[in-house]
Amino acid sequence: MTTFPDDADGAVLADLAAHGVDLSQPLVIEFPVAVPDESSAEKCHKAMTAAGYDSRIEHDEGEPDFDPDEDDEDEFGPSWSVYATVRMIPNYDEIIRIQAELDQIAKPFDGECDGWGVMLEADDE
Repeated sequence: MTTFPDDADGAVLADLAAHGVDLSQPLVIEFPVAVPDESSAEKCHKAMTAAGYDSRIEHDEGEPDFDPDEDDEDEFGPSWSVYATVRMIPNYDEIIRIQAELDQIAKPFDGECDGWGVMLEADDE
């Protein structure tokens, strides 16, 4: 059994392995980068593309009843994200490296990498 570092990234890899995902095969991994507004999203997207990342911009309208003055963890306001998509064999060190690189790319636009995830297809049985 493979062991992973005791942090959030290691926990995601361990969870994937526990759910039967073959971590020796390439997966499409998405790295969301949170940015403050549309202009920052466009600039960050351009910089990520120039660095060789396949990326796209997404805007979320947020919760319809969102009130920024209330302290409700279940509601969120409008947000902008730029997603970098990388097809790779999941490797802890490489995932950490990519997140750090995306942080550096996004920093001039007040952005930061907000973790990573994979979309797994459901079996059609």
